Amino acid sequence: MKQDTVCRMCSSCCPVEVEVVAGKLVSAQRKSFLNKDKRSPCLKLQAAADIVYSEKRLTTPLIRKKDGAFRQASWDEALDLVAARFQHYKKQIHPEAVGWLRGMAADWGSPWDYANRLMNCYGSPNTIGNGSICFVAREMAHTYTYGTMAFAEAAKARCILVWGKHDADTALGVADAINHAVSNGAKLIVVDPIQTPLAQKADIWLQIKPGHDGLLAMTMINEIISQDLQDHAFIEGFTTGFDQLQEVASRYAIDTIAPDIWLDPHQVREAARLYASTKPACLIDGNGLDMQLDIFQSTRAVACLRGLTGNIDRPGGDVLPQPIPLHPFQARDRLPVGVPPITAAYPLFNTFSESWGNQVQSCVADAILDQKPYGLKMLVVQAGNPVVTMADSSRAHRAMEELEFLVVIDLFMTRTAELADVILPAAGCFEKTQLNRAATRNNPIILQNQVIEPVGQSWPDWQIVFELGRRIGLEQDFPWQSVEAAIDEQLAPAGVTVEQLRQNPEGVRVEELRHEKYRQDGFATPSGKFEFFSRRLQESGFAGVPYEDGFQENVISFGEQQEEFPLIGISGRRDIRFTNSQYRTIPALLKGEEGCVVDIHPLDAAPQQIGDGDPLQITTPKGTITMPARVSSLVHPGSIRIAWGWGDYNPVYNLNTLTDDDVRNPITGTPGQRTFMCRVEKVR
Repeated sequence: MKQDTVCRMCSSCCPVEVEVVAGKLVSAQRKSFLNKDKRSPCLKLQAAADIVYSEKRLTTPLIRKKDGAFRQASWDEALDLVAARFQHYKKQIHPEAVGWLRGMAADWGSPWDYANRLMNCYGSPNTIGNGSICFVAREMAHTYTYGTMAFAEAAKARCILVWGKHDADTALGVADAINHAVSNGAKLIVVDPIQTPLAQKADIWLQIKPGHDGLLAMTMINEIISQDLQDHAFIEGFTTGFDQLQEVASRYAIDTIAPDIWLDPHQVREAARLYASTKPACLIDGNGLDMQLDIFQSTRAVACLRGLTGNIDRPGGDVLPQPIPLHPFQARDRLPVGVPPITAAYPLFNTFSESWGNQVQSCVADAILDQKPYGLKMLVVQAGNPVVTMADSSRAHRAMEELEFLVVIDLFMTRTAELADVILPAAGCFEKTQLNRAATRNNPIILQNQVIEPVGQSWPDWQIVFELGRRIGLEQDFPWQSVEAAIDEQLAPAGVTVEQLRQNPEGVRVEELRHEKYRQDGFATPSGKFEFFSRRLQESGFAGVPYEDGFQENVISFGEQQEEFPLIGISGRRDIRFTNSQYRTIPALLKGEEGCVVDIHPLDAAPQQIGDGDPLQITTPKGTITMPARVSSLVHPGSIRIAWGWGDYNPVYNLNTLTDDDVRNPITGTPGQRTFMCRVEKVR
C-alpha cells in the first residue's frame, strides 16, 4: 500500500510517497514537480528501510547501573526516574538548574513547542536549541533587515545567486528548482570556497576565501550602486538607510578587496552586474555562512543585496513567507519573572523571534563547567549529539560528564548517549504524526503522517514529552491523549484539522500565494520598511549598517596564530547520505567510509609528498585528529576541507576536536566552527 507523508530524516521536510507492506516500510520516494528521471536523488531516502529497521536502533528505555553498564527498563520506571529528578531539583535547588538541549533531528515545529511548553510550565527558561550554529543566526540577520527569512522561487528565476550552499546535498527540492531554471536558460552564480558540482556548472564561480563573505557582499553592493544598477523605485518607496549603506559600501572597492579574498576583480564585477541587471533574480544563502564568527554582519550584507536590486517578494525572486496562524503552545507566560536563561548574554538573539527562544547552545557548557550565569545540574538532550556537534568537543564532553543527571532521547546510541543516566528510545519520522516548522512558516500546510507503528518500544517525541509533563505535575498543561488532538488545537486559528490534512496529502493552503505583500502590509520591521540601516542595532551598540565600523581582522578562529597554523581548515561537506552525525551506523550508507577524507590542494600536498590515502594529522590549538588525505583541486591553495560529522562513527575523525568555543559572535553567540587556522602533517 502506498501512503503520503513527509520525510524528516533531515531538515528539508520533503513530501514523500512510501510503500508499506504488512505494516512494514518497504520503500520511500521523494515527490517533485520534475519527472522521476530529472529529480535529485536522496541516498538516505533510498536507505529508509535500512534506517528504520536497523539492528542498532534503540528500542527500549535504558537506565545506567552503579557499575556503569546499562540495563533495560520499562517506560514507567524510566519516566518515573526522570520525573523524580525534575521534582528533586525544583524542590532542593531551583527549576532553572534543569536544562533541555534540542538538536535538529526532531524538527523545529511542534516538537520544539512541546519541549518549550514543558520547561516553561515547569519553571525553567533553559530550553536551548542549536540555532547559533545553524540557520537561526542567519534568520536573525534576515529578520533585522526585512522582518523575516525569505525563500527563493528559484524555478521561476532568470538569475540565481547561490551563496555558501550545495542543495544537492542538503535541500533536494531547491536543487530540483535550480536545475530546472538553469536548464531553461537561467544564469547561475555560485559563491563557494569549494568547487562543488553546482560551482562546476555555474556561469560565474567565485571561489572566496573562507570566512570573508561579508567583504564580498559589500564590494558587490558598491559595484551595483556605482553603476546605478539598483532598483530606484523600490529603494525610494520601501526602504530606509540607503544613503548610509551607499556611504559605507563606498569604502569597499573591488580592486582593493577582491585579491585579498582570493577573487578576480573582473569576476566580482561581472557577478554583481549580472545579478543586479537580470530580472527576476533570487539569492539562496546557506549553511556556508553559518558557524562563522562574522555570521551576523556578513548575512546582513548579503541580505541587503535583495533589497538593493528590488528582488524581494517578487515572482522568481526571494518571497516573503505567509505564516500559518497558530495557537501559541510554548506557554512563555508561565515562566517566573526575573529568572534569566543561561543564554542571557545574548538578549537580541533570544528575543528576535516569537518562537525561537534561546539558541546559543555553547552556554550549556558554560553553565555546567563555569557556573555562568549559574549552574546546570540536569540536562535532557533531545534529538542532538553535542559531544560531537558542539565546538571544542573535548570541553563539551567534560560538560556532559560533569552533569549530575543526563537524559538522552534518540533513535540510536550516540557518543552523547553513552554518557547518559537514562536513555529514552525515540520513534523515527515514519513512525509518528507531526506538524513540522516547514508546514507552519508558510503555505501550504503538509502533514507528516504516521505510516507505520513505532519500532520496538520506541515512542514518538510528542508522547515522551506529554507523558513526562504529566508525571512532573503538569497534567492540566498536557491534557491531550493523542498528537492529533494537540495539533488540532494548535491549528484552530487557521481553521484546519489533522483529518483535513490527511484527506489532502498535497497540503492545505490557508491563504493564496501573494507577491509584493509589502505594498499593502509593509515589512515586519520597526520602520515597516526594508532596513539597510537598523536603528535597533545601533541603539544596542552594534553597527546599524553592515561593516560601518570596519571589517574585523580575525574572522577565522586562531587567526592570530597563522605562523604556527598556516592553513585554513574548512568544515565540510554536508553529505546527502547523512544528516550531521546521524546514520553512520547504516552499512548501505557507509560505502567503506567514502568521503571521510581531508581534501588538500596539490600545491599544499607537494612539500610533504602527501598522496591519496596518506594519514594526515590536522592540529589546532584545541587538539589533533587524523584522517586520510585526498589530493584535490576542489579546494583553493592555502585551505583544506575536512570531512564533517564522522566523530560519532569514530572519535579520531571528530572535526570538532579542532574547533574553538572561546570566541563567539557577540550577537548570536556563534563560534567559528566553519573555518579555523590549522596545521597538517603527514603521519610517517
